[in-house]
Amino acid sequence: MTSPRIFTAQRRPISWIAVTLLCFSLFSSLYLSHANAQNSQPENTGFVEVFEVSGLLDEVLSDVLSKALDEVQVNGARALILQVNSKQAVISDAELNEIAQQIVNSSVPIDIWIGPSGSSAHGKVAQLISVADSIGVSIGSSVGNTGDQVLDSSTFGKIWGENHELLQSATLNWEQAIERGIVECEKVEVDELGNALTPEQQLARCANPTLGDFLVSRDSFISEVIETEQGPRLSPLTQTKIRGLSLLDQLMHTIASPPVAYLLLISGLILLLFEFFSIGVGIAGAIGAVVLALGSYGLAALPIRLWALVLILISMVAFAVDIQTVIPRFWTFVGEVAFIFGTVFLYPETSVQMSWIPMTTGFVGVFILMFRGMPIMIRGRFATTKIVMSGNETLT
Repeated sequence: MTSPRIFTAQRRPISWIAVTLLCFSLFSSLYLSHANAQNSQPENTGFVEVFEVSGLLDEVLSDVLSKALDEVQVNGARALILQVNSKQAVISDAELNEIAQQIVNSSVPIDIWIGPSGSSAHGKVAQLISVADSIGVSIGSSVGNTGDQVLDSSTFGKIWGENHELLQSATLNWEQAIERGIVECEKVEVDELGNALTPEQQLARCANPTLGDFLVSRDSFISEVIETEQGPRLSPLTQTKIRGLSLLDQLMHTIASPPVAYLLLISGLILLLFEFFSIGVGIAGAIGAVVLALGSYGLAALPIRLWALVLILISMVAFAVDIQTVIPRFWTFVGEVAFIFGTVFLYPETSVQMSWIPMTTGFVGVFILMFRGMPIMIRGRFATTKIVMSGNETLT
């Protein structure tokens, strides 16, 4: 009777040991799998900043860009991506050199993406981006027409290297930019499935149609390959932070564009002219003064021909001479001619350009207003009204 109890007492410690070993192995496997999962994740995926350089590179945009280049050195960003769509810089050459020096001295990569499709990097902006760490281009975009080099050659050397002379007067489309090595790209002859690629397909693969395509091709941007129903694709791990102008900065940047500054200028002048000959409480004059001030700010930020601006001002004086006579005559035609010449030659073509849409709007608007609108208004202003009273009294 004692032997069974002895057998049970001997088996119980063995069972405990087996259970303990099983639990230990289970927890060890869970710990190791968790550790392996942590080790498989990239370290410090971090974030990259994206700053849009759009429109003319003026004082407002250059100030914010300079601050972004300073802050990216200390905020932990892995890179700063400049999304460029600009045909000219209207800041001084000294300021342009300062920003270029910031890019060269940056401790984090400064990469350029000319996009989205149809964008451009021309003039002094094309000179500025030449000192960046890498450049990408979207399909349909272009770069070039740099003009004479304004970046200090003793500091930056000859920009664009062997393409220096070509880019001074020529504009390269996205295909030419890739072919000439302006856009860094390692062409592949076969795709992921081993199929041979045509030269056109190889070229297209070097372009970055979207900002996302450009980001995932950067060393500073960490991604992982995941399997989907459509096949493997890249999933970004590095976050993207968009940095832009404040609302006030955006407003002032818009005002400093050639068509907006021009339209604000003529609108303010016409409102003041209307106020001079109208009966009212000064609403048109107050609005005209504000609009004229905004237009003047825009023109001050842009390169203009002073004599063309004087012609526009003289045209308003000529219009005023005939407005007093109610009938458009010689001075109205003189004013219209002066206004047309002042508008066409207001901006130097080598610096900034204005399309024919705002110019035509100005021509037609002023013509209709001076030949029809103002005479009708003046007739109403100075017309004599007779009120017949009872009896023989008449008020005139």
